[in-house]
Amino acid sequence: MAEEPNLVRVRTCQGLDLAQIYKSKLEAAEIPVLLRYESAGLVFGITVDGLGAVDILVPEDCADEAKELLRDVEALPSDDLETGELPALDAEDSSNH
Repeated sequence: MAEEPNLVRVRTCQGLDLAQIYKSKLEAAEIPVLLRYESAGLVFGITVDGLGAVDILVPEDCADEAKELLRDVEALPSDDLETGELPALDAEDSSNH
């Protein structure tokens, strides 16, 4: 039986929607992710006093890479993070892809 990895918290964010954005970013880099949160915040829609807080956990050996990847997400304007929408590429940027 394989030993379970030691999970460490790499980020705490407010709200499950934002946590899902972080989770997707990490999973795209093949980093396993576990979201830990109080179910009452999700069920009742309460996001004050820590009930809306979501811890993002990854295996300890992936923590440094995960933190580095999430720094890119921090650079986005906060309005984009709250809506879950990424900024559109302008015509110059899209021609490079």
